[in-house]
Amino acid sequence: MKSYYVHGLQHLGLGTPNLETTWKWYKDHFGLDIPMFDSVAEAELMRPYTNNKTVNKRAAMVYNIQGGAAMEIIELRSEKTMPPSFEVQLGDLGIFAAKMKVPMVNFDTAITELERSNEGWLGGPYELKDNLRVAVLQDPNGLYVQLHQGDSFYSKGPHKTGGISGCIIGCTDIEKTKKFYHLLGYSEVLFEAEGKFEDYAMMPGGKGEFKRCILGQKKPVTGGFSEAFGDTQIELVQALTRTPKKIYQNRIWGDTGFVHLGFDVKGMPKLEVALTAMGHPFTCDSSNGLHMGKTRVHCTYVEDPDGTLIELIEVYKIPIIEKWGIFINIEKRSPYKPLPKMMFRLARFTRIKDDYWEKNSK
Repeated sequence: MKSYYVHGLQHLGLGTPNLETTWKWYKDHFGLDIPMFDSVAEAELMRPYTNNKTVNKRAAMVYNIQGGAAMEIIELRSEKTMPPSFEVQLGDLGIFAAKMKVPMVNFDTAITELERSNEGWLGGPYELKDNLRVAVLQDPNGLYVQLHQGDSFYSKGPHKTGGISGCIIGCTDIEKTKKFYHLLGYSEVLFEAEGKFEDYAMMPGGKGEFKRCILGQKKPVTGGFSEAFGDTQIELVQALTRTPKKIYQNRIWGDTGFVHLGFDVKGMPKLEVALTAMGHPFTCDSSNGLHMGKTRVHCTYVEDPDGTLIELIEVYKIPIIEKWGIFINIEKRSPYKPLPKMMFRLARFTRIKDDYWEKNSK
């Protein structure tokens, strides 16, 4: 048996000046209506990325039961949330855009509905290759979202899309960065090309030339959340016609933007040894466990070759329905075994409605 596992993408972190407005938008457009937690707490762990100051924040981890990873929406409470001081362009270093997956049979319908209902619509669909079409829009924070066709979904439901399926990350050396994400299990090349791209041209700086690589995981994907989250992908982008900037230059974790990418892991100590040997030591470590409401996890952070922040999460205890006191202990479960379907069936009862924020102001 392996000494550690990186099961795959668990969530994408998003910093926003208004958690409620942002969450409602992602709920209405992408079905992120089931909260794993929603709490206010001190972010002591993040001091290396908050100017060595402990900040207070509200954070909600939310997902779409139909499939896809979760989104952690973060609002700083003790600091004024700052936007970038410059126009962020495609290829800048860090997480540039979220990815959302849409069932192939729903793709055209979902695109049409989103185009009609969203002032931030930019364009699409664009075809990269057979069965891989994409479209692009902006959220209320001005952040970019790429929709793409997917074929891995957990259940049917009321939404035409699934949830988070990955992100687009800017880098300075795509070959070097690929090696880092290979170590995290993303070693299958789904698409690779160099040049100009029609879908990129809709975004700032996107009319230049790029190296582009979409990475996925080789199957079968294992882990407690593997069936629910399904296939995910990481798209690496290297700008060839300009020098990129750091997206979080002179800003802190929690400021407006995609702040980190979180992976579900098992065997944290052994994983630390492997990452350190590759030149990526932990920069933050919650050591004996971190409590978020009744959820208990071990969280650490590393950086990719250009400083993009990667969160590694080993889950010990999570709620099925927290208000009923129903939890599941993951610590002693087989790393190969998915969580029981009953857990996700019960989670449907926690689906929020439009009056959630009025009743749960924090």
